[in-house]
Amino acid sequence: MTYVVIDACIMCKYTDCVEVCPVDCFYEGENTLVIHPDECIDCGVCEPECPVDAIKPDTEDPDGKWVALNSKFAVSWPNITLKKDPLPEADKYAEETGKLEKYFSEKPGTGD
Repeated sequence: MTYVVIDACIMCKYTDCVEVCPVDCFYEGENTLVIHPDECIDCGVCEPECPVDAIKPDTEDPDGKWVALNSKFAVSWPNITLKKDPLPEADKYAEETGKLEKYFSEKPGTGD
């Protein structure tokens, strides 16, 4: 099992999760984070840290969509290990659904 970031993170990018990760497996995109599935040790300490419930075990990803997305972008986006401020309008987007199709950006973030 691994953990994955789902679309609830898009346009929010709270980074509380990255500080608690013992293996630094988070990677930063322009408007979301991803977890490198091959680096995640399945400890689960990041899951309760997310204020928008955007981190899920892969067992809640039956079609593998989120594992594939996290895997794809974890190899090209920069690593992030330090907490940053969320995106400016994070609270506005926190409860919105369907954000992958509306807002996802393939552009990398800045990392640490």
